[in-house]
Amino acid sequence: MTRCANATGAVTSKLSLFGLFGLVIRRDLLLAMRRRADVLTTLVFFVMVVSLFPLGVGPEMDMLRKMAPGVVWVAALLASMLSLGRMFSADYLDGTLEQMLLAPQSLSMLVLGKIVAHWMLSGLPLVLIAPVLGLQFDMPAQALWVLILVLLLGTPILSMIGAIGAALTLGLRGGGVLVSLLVLPLCIPVLIFGTGAVEAVNTGMTIVPHVALLGALLLLALVFTPWVTAQALRISME
Repeated sequence: MTRCANATGAVTSKLSLFGLFGLVIRRDLLLAMRRRADVLTTLVFFVMVVSLFPLGVGPEMDMLRKMAPGVVWVAALLASMLSLGRMFSADYLDGTLEQMLLAPQSLSMLVLGKIVAHWMLSGLPLVLIAPVLGLQFDMPAQALWVLILVLLLGTPILSMIGAIGAALTLGLRGGGVLVSLLVLPLCIPVLIFGTGAVEAVNTGMTIVPHVALLGALLLLALVFTPWVTAQALRISME
């Protein structure tokens, strides 16, 4: 493992910034494909949570349509929490993270690459399966398209906010509980605007304010969370 970490450090010193960004994404995706059970756990959990609500509530279509956005978003948030602990833990244990801290390139860009890989493994599958699950709630086609849009905007924010919590609790015993306590309150605005956009479709109102606010949150998270996560990693490694 030490040789692997040293090799990673040697490679990072020879790559450009964006080349290293792509390398981090490819590496994390390749490692995740070797642990398919971890990826499938997030997706199966999301499907089970969303599917249980129609069974518990009953065939009241009006009620199902009203509760659908909130159910999908809460399930997506909880599902994303399952994989946050694995974002940096493997690299921390095998020494790769230490080599990343010593690399001459920006640590923020390395962190951004890991966040993108995490979203592709845990967030993107939820976006793709959500419309199918929305049919259980008798959601109209327009609402399903809006649901896809807001999930595409909102799930990356969940991954970026979660990265901060994962970095702050790296190496701590019971870090999973601490991550939830740190991350869940910060994700509330994403849930509010995401569900609000779908509810606006159902009530005949415009979705522009909700989508615009989600886009603004995504831009803010994209600018600040990689740097904050990088600083949190430096603190956790000291």
